Amino acid sequence: MKNAELNNEIKELNLAYLMLAQQMVRADREGAMFKLGISAEIADLIETLTPGQVLKMASTSMVLCQFRFDDQLLIGLLSGHQRDAGTSHLHASILAATRPVESIN
Repeated sequence: MKNAELNNEIKELNLAYLMLAQQMVRADREGAMFKLGISAEIADLIETLTPGQVLKMASTSMVLCQFRFDDQLLIGLLSGHQRDAGTSHLHASILAATRPVESIN
């Protein structure tokens, strides 16, 4: 994949992420904060972004969303082939909930 194509893919990812995050925050603020791993301050910011601001933020070549699985246990729970996937995903959700949320510094 060429650099220009990669940058376009990143911009599309950013736009999709920001639009989804904004929709989630507006529909179910607390659930969105948990699922996205963001603080109330970030939720406020996302909720009040104008369409122009969303487009401007999305146009960066830097990926705006982050992976929440940063350890082997969480990765294993989400990607493994355990017999009871429901229990694994529940355990992963509990583990993810104990992680600090993203906030503005």
